[in-house]
Amino acid sequence: MQMDGDESSNIEDRRDDGGGFGGSLGGGFPMPMGGDGVFTGGLGVVGFIVLALLFGADPGEILGGMTGGTSSHAPAPSSSASHPAQRPAADPETQFVARVLKSTETVWSDIFRDMGKVYREPKLVLFRDATRTDCGVGQAAMGPFYCPADQRVYLDLGFFDELAQRFHAPGQFPQAYVIAHEIGHHVQNLLGISGQVQQMRQSMSKRDGNALSVRTELQADCFAGVWANRADRQRGGKMIDDRDIDQAMAAATAIGDDRLQRQTQGRVVPDSFTHGSSAQRTRWFRVGLDSGDYRKCDTFRAQQL
Repeated sequence: MQMDGDESSNIEDRRDDGGGFGGSLGGGFPMPMGGDGVFTGGLGVVGFIVLALLFGADPGEILGGMTGGTSSHAPAPSSSASHPAQRPAADPETQFVARVLKSTETVWSDIFRDMGKVYREPKLVLFRDATRTDCGVGQAAMGPFYCPADQRVYLDLGFFDELAQRFHAPGQFPQAYVIAHEIGHHVQNLLGISGQVQQMRQSMSKRDGNALSVRTELQADCFAGVWANRADRQRGGKMIDDRDIDQAMAAATAIGDDRLQRQTQGRVVPDSFTHGSSAQRTRWFRVGLDSGDYRKCDTFRAQQL
């Protein structure tokens, strides 16, 4: 992957904050444990937690603190988790993250302009181990995640080592895909989708709520594909190649709910899916990647996922 160009200034570097503070998580993120098909919260077995949260999740599930609106524009972020923006050290990995973020800003600003809207750029927070968010205490074991309450993406760069070594998804394009998926959740938040989903889930059964979460996550996968398509076109088709795409497909396959459940509990329970199967995740990424059209990412009205 060739990721050059400008770097975003919307980076908050908290890696020297230490992470030593009180407070507790508002709620655990469910992960498959055991063979009874029941999801339990907690942060044991870090490898599977990171795998389960690859590309993030609805922060209402991660942190129990999601507060979304139903209007076409998300509320302005609150200040409880505000940190002054800091330019991170100019190491290659951090520069890459800043360039990917800048690319998402360019792509989504163009798309929102075509919709007659203004894209509000999110912050991307680099941290180690743990950090405060307006959704609760974020921990590195969660993997990258997006908090709609403060409109920030949170990332511990150590996750990329896990991505390559533990989950056999090396290369920069899977890393960019991770970031683009989280930005996809930000887009959902700005468009009011996240808030509507959260409202609907309050009156649903757990099974129907899980099904709605799957559609939300698959849309974020599709939005990541839209970004990749448009960013590649902006660079004359020289940003990604077939190998990059294969690596991204392998990463998406590794974190399908069916793959996770088969690994951890020995059987697949579709009613408990929250992110989608491997086939669904790869398919919706390809829909966005092949079309570059966000309008084709309407997973909520799709007859077949």
